[in-house]
Amino acid sequence: MRQDQLRLQSFNYYDYGTPDYRYYRNGQYYNVNQYGADLLRQAVNAGYEEGFNAGQADQQDGWRFDPQNSDAYLDASYGYDGYYVDVADYQYYFREGFRRGYEDGYYGRNQYGSYSGGRYAILGDILNLILDLRRY
Repeated sequence: MRQDQLRLQSFNYYDYGTPDYRYYRNGQYYNVNQYGADLLRQAVNAGYEEGFNAGQADQQDGWRFDPQNSDAYLDASYGYDGYYVDVADYQYYFREGFRRGYEDGYYGRNQYGSYSGGRYAILGDILNLILDLRRY
């Protein structure tokens, strides 16, 4: 985790291609290319899967419901490669997926996602609701 932190601190963002997607967050529009859009989708899904596992573990261990106190939630850079989107955007969307995954895992349900092929993934409708990516 320390190596990830050092890598992220020295990160410089560069634009890798023509933007063809737009998303809206915190009162502002952001433009990304296909790679950036895919990375944001990955952030939500990685967050969901990590959250599901953390929620399930906390429930099984008898811990109280507390997704914001998880190391994965606090770091929120799992799967981030340093390209295409800013780390803060990746972390935001990772946490959006994490909170929903944690809730599903803690309560033993699949309200926001499903299990298939050995992985937990957020449902497409929920992903679209969170990201609201628009192609232009």
